[in-house]
Amino acid sequence: MSQPDAPHAGHFHAVQFYNDPQSLTTMVAAFLAEGMVKGDAGVVIATPEHRVHIEAALQTHALDIDRLKRLGQFIVLDARETLDAFMVDGMPHSQTFTHVVGRVLDQACKSQPDCTIRAYGEMVNVLWKDGLEAAAIKLEMLWNQLANSHDFRLLCGYSMGNFYKGAAIEDIKGQHSHLVEGTTAPLFN
Repeated sequence: MSQPDAPHAGHFHAVQFYNDPQSLTTMVAAFLAEGMVKGDAGVVIATPEHRVHIEAALQTHALDIDRLKRLGQFIVLDARETLDAFMVDGMPHSQTFTHVVGRVLDQACKSQPDCTIRAYGEMVNVLWKDGLEAAAIKLEMLWNQLANSHDFRLLCGYSMGNFYKGAAIEDIKGQHSHLVEGTTAPLFN
């Protein structure tokens, strides 16, 4: 992958390859909660099943999720619907992605200027599962480019069940600043 689109210094863009939804949910909730208890905003762009489990796991971290949603400090979106807003001919459209996702990030910090956002996204996993590997890599690049104008820490999740022989795991790793391993939450600072 080309160097200009790779994560830049100071930008946190991690990937977790997971085998089961429980390990994913545990990791995502720990990642989001670590920032949200300090006042960071949170954004989740996930499948319906994962959204429900992530929100339930966040409740165990003593976060009032309903209140945070009302305040606009926690935004939860559907991965497929969000993809539909910026995909053109099977590829993410750069300007539309920046507009759609940038607006979500701006909205999450609307009530607290200069805030940091903790975001979890699995749109890339949806694309990979659909056989759109090049689109998934391009989307990773677009997130890295968006970090030039927005302050966020991003965690991506890929199901290992989506990878078959010849899959470009190294290409995915190359678009991330961190590889998250295991099911216990490391510090994401």
